[in-house]
Amino acid sequence: MDRPYTICHMLSSIDGKIIGDFLEDDRSTYFINEYERIHDRYGYDAWMCGRVTMQEHFAHEYIPPPNQEKQSPIPRTDYVAQQDIGTYAIAVDPHGKLAWTHNYISEESGNRAKDHIIEVLTEQVPDAYLAYLQELGISYIFGGTKELNVVTVVKKLKALFSIDRLLLEGGGVLNASFLNEGLIDELSLVFVPFAEASSPALTIFEKGSSSKETFPVHFELIRVEQMERNGLWMTYRVEGNSK
Repeated sequence: MDRPYTICHMLSSIDGKIIGDFLEDDRSTYFINEYERIHDRYGYDAWMCGRVTMQEHFAHEYIPPPNQEKQSPIPRTDYVAQQDIGTYAIAVDPHGKLAWTHNYISEESGNRAKDHIIEVLTEQVPDAYLAYLQELGISYIFGGTKELNVVTVVKKLKALFSIDRLLLEGGGVLNASFLNEGLIDELSLVFVPFAEASSPALTIFEKGSSSKETFPVHFELIRVEQMERNGLWMTYRVEGNSK
């Protein structure tokens, strides 16, 4: 394949919600830890999250410098700061809103520490943000002019960084963009025995405002594992994709 083999790995309530108050319940701690254990078990080359998830758990909000308009133009070409370093953390950040302290996930993030950061951007990001990433030694790639093309993104990840196995752990819109383009090969779901009745809570796959027409995707069940405390780990293969 000219792209990574992609596993969408998610933690969900039994009604498909991926955010909500149920994650703050003390009983969810066990399942969050198990989710991370399974994350490690997959033996990935890279894992990917959207901007909101990255900012919530691993990054901060980027504050543009007051003189950013004085920054010299920087070509919109992909920037590879490091290669062949083991594992990568890929931040889908189209408008350049994430701030980092290092070019890798910092130590306070536990078992994900030291994964080299790759930013996925559009060409609309300010030159000052590109200069900021280069100064930190953070790699970045462009996935489109104004909007991201996820097919372009995954092909670049394979070609530039030799990423063969990707864990997709995005928000619902990012996950759906991969699903609709036929880029998900497996779906790994850790079900927490809670129901999140809050209607605004996002689900595993969500149609974005700029998403193209969607269609039903068929899954083949390949594993069911009962967990302690009434949870389930279920794995599906997307029918018609790699086997």
